[in-house]
Amino acid sequence: MLAVMWPQARLGGCALRPATNSSVHAPSTEGPILVARPRLPSAEAILPYLRQIDGARWYSNFGPLLTAFEARLAERFGPAATIVTAVNATQALTLTLKAMNLEPGGLCAAPAWTFVATAHAILEAGLTPWFVDVDHDSWMLEPDQMRAALTRAPGPVRAVIPVAAFGRSVDLEGWKAFRDETGVPVLVDAAAAFDSAHDAELPHVVSLHATKALGVGEGGFLATTDAALAQRVRQLTTYGFAGSRESHMPATNAKLSEYAAAVGLAALDGWPGDRLRFGLAAMNLRLAAGRLEDVTFQPGWGEAWVTSVCVVRTPDGTASAVEAALAKAGVDTRRWWGEGCHRSAAFAGLPHDDLGVTERLAGATIGLPFAVDQTPEEAAFIAEALDGALRQATA
Repeated sequence: MLAVMWPQARLGGCALRPATNSSVHAPSTEGPILVARPRLPSAEAILPYLRQIDGARWYSNFGPLLTAFEARLAERFGPAATIVTAVNATQALTLTLKAMNLEPGGLCAAPAWTFVATAHAILEAGLTPWFVDVDHDSWMLEPDQMRAALTRAPGPVRAVIPVAAFGRSVDLEGWKAFRDETGVPVLVDAAAAFDSAHDAELPHVVSLHATKALGVGEGGFLATTDAALAQRVRQLTTYGFAGSRESHMPATNAKLSEYAAAVGLAALDGWPGDRLRFGLAAMNLRLAAGRLEDVTFQPGWGEAWVTSVCVVRTPDGTASAVEAALAKAGVDTRRWWGEGCHRSAAFAGLPHDDLGVTERLAGATIGLPFAVDQTPEEAAFIAEALDGALRQATA
């Protein structure tokens, strides 16, 4: 369980206004409590690394900072892991699928309950997304579900992408067993799971976007114990080069620069403290909203694992009404995954299985304001507003 004894962080740049008829008042009176308030390392924290760049005059193409950044990321996954960074996690997903040498046009199963980047990556890799449903309790595609779904697949399934919902780890042992039993490759979309992702035996793609718990602005990485896969992905990020100026395969340019690595190294320096701060902020929000019978947090959120967002479940079908009431109370919200990935116009007509749970989650989950420096006062205000919104929505 996370340690929670941490000095109260200073609130920076967030304008607030109190909810109407609320007994809990926000610290300010200007604008809503924003749903996301990302914070990257300060200029002072990054400066020593920028000076190293100035001294080396090496700005991109796998310089010393990027090499160090990847090595420090690899330490999180064990001695057998290899890290391949990329300009963003969507490109990392796309290029990893391409590096798996899957038959073009085949199906890649993925949960409909995911961000649209998952489906875009599948399409860009030359595969067809097949949307399947998720588990009612975990909000994720589970191995046993996928085994059953294979019997209903509308075509050959060449790969599966389980998604770590909002940062919670997938069932790694279950997915390893699935891969070994079925022979279907498994690639984990762990975009928001920087904290919980530690096992690279199944290839994981993690996002380093500014909105994530550890970010560099834009970026992502593949973690894998498959050295050959890592080498192919590396080639695909750098024009198909492999130790020479000759291009060995159709590829692209998806490298991270030394400047992104500088931000990443500074972020890693501050990660132990930031992880505690995320845990403290989560504890404050859980304590404030814990009395609300109609609110469910993800299992382990802020206790066993941390992430940069807070998504709660409310009674089925109430999400829109709760959001509207919260907006009037000065609390910004976000439906991070909308109505489900399959509902986006870009994916109209793509095959999908029965998606009953996904449809229920779309009408019952809400992203509440959450940040690494969120204060107890903000948490209390959010909980009070949420209580009022639920009363209106369920009246």
